[in-house]
Amino acid sequence: MPAFAVSKRLFLSLFLWLFIQTSANATVFSVNNPVVHPIGNAYVLTAQINYPLTPRVIEALQNGVPITFLQEFRLIDAMPILGSFWQWETTLWESTLSYELRYHALSEQYIVESLDTHEQQNFPSLSGALKALGDINALSLPPEYTEDTENLILEIRSGLDLNALPTPMRPGALISDKWQLTSPWVQAVWL
Repeated sequence: MPAFAVSKRLFLSLFLWLFIQTSANATVFSVNNPVVHPIGNAYVLTAQINYPLTPRVIEALQNGVPITFLQEFRLIDAMPILGSFWQWETTLWESTLSYELRYHALSEQYIVESLDTHEQQNFPSLSGALKALGDINALSLPPEYTEDTENLILEIRSGLDLNALPTPMRPGALISDKWQLTSPWVQAVWL
């Protein structure tokens, strides 16, 4: 076999091995137990988001870089066309909640701030801050879209807002898998 063919096979094998290794070690956020409950004439969402941060993100946070988390929600009307095989989906409502996590070195506190309401909470540990950040309790859904819930789908996902990072960090974060932690869309269960 020519040397070119051997080196090509070796290169492809190495590339495939590296791809499998990075895929196997990938860490992403996860949305757990999303449930929509009726309360009176309205519906509310409860869920828990698990935020396993990579060492690179933790290092940036502890060096004073604020990290912005996004929680995205979308309410979809799924009209069945061919039974459950094919559906016509129309997005009725979309919303994004933004939270900023910072580390205050002097007080050794983690600060979680809602960028929508500017409410702040302080935590002595990173795990406590991430747990509070991941708790979704009684998030109200818009009543104008929840009158008939038969064909409604509520999807949730969470990730980091890499565009909120300081400008010198953005290019590296956008191409690095250590910052790509966005969860897949998860459907909530309607009770």
